[in-house]
Amino acid sequence: MRTAIITGGMSGIGAACATRLSADSVRVITFDLAGGADYSLDVSKADEVDAAVAAAGPVDILINCAGIVGPNKPFWETTTAEWQKTFDVNVNGVFNLCRAVVPGMKERGWGRIVNLASIAGKEGNPNLAAYSASKAAVIGLTKALGKELATSGVLVNAIAPAVIETPMNATNTPEVLEYMVSRIPMGRLGQATEVAALVSWLASDEVSFSTAAVYDISGGRATY
Repeated sequence: MRTAIITGGMSGIGAACATRLSADSVRVITFDLAGGADYSLDVSKADEVDAAVAAAGPVDILINCAGIVGPNKPFWETTTAEWQKTFDVNVNGVFNLCRAVVPGMKERGWGRIVNLASIAGKEGNPNLAAYSASKAAVIGLTKALGKELATSGVLVNAIAPAVIETPMNATNTPEVLEYMVSRIPMGRLGQATEVAALVSWLASDEVSFSTAAVYDISGGRATY
C-alpha cells in the first residue's frame, strides 16, 4: 500500500483528495492546522514539516493543497505582512514539503507530487495580486522540479483550477466571486470532487510520461 501526505487535508480540495485516494487504497496522512488532522502543523514552518514527514515514514505521494487566498484588495493597498503571509503558506509551504519528501522518493525510484496552483497563477485575478503571484510561483517551482527529477521515477505536476466551491473561496467578496465565475464558459463553480479525480490520476501508475506539466480544470476558462 502506498502512502500519501495531503496538506490542507481537512477541508475543501484537500479533504476531497483524502477521500478519493483512500478509495484508491492509498494510505492517507493529513497535514493541517485544523482539528482532526493526523499532524497539526503550519506548512510554512520548515522544522515542523521536517519533523512530521520523518515521523510519517516513507512517503510515495505528496499532494500540496494547503493554501490561503490572502488579501482581497487593490495591489497598492496590500501590506508587506499580507504579501509575506500569502507567500509563506502558498509557496514556502510547497517548497518545504517537496524538499522533505523528494530525497526518499528518489532513493526508492518512485514518487508522485501534485501541487495545487490556480488559473490565477496563469492569468491573474484583480484584487488578488498576492494570491495570483504566489500561484505563478508554484507553477514555476513545479516545472523546474519536474525537469530535475524527470529520469528519477518521481513525477511532479501541478493543477490549475478555476474557482472551486470550497471554504477558502467563501472568503472572497461577492464582486470577486462574480468576476471569476463570469470568466468560466460553463458558468458555474467547480467541485472539489472533480479536482480530486484529476489528482487521483496524477498520483497513480497510469501517469508515466507527464512531468513538469500544468493541468487546467477550469470549465473552459483556460486559454493556454
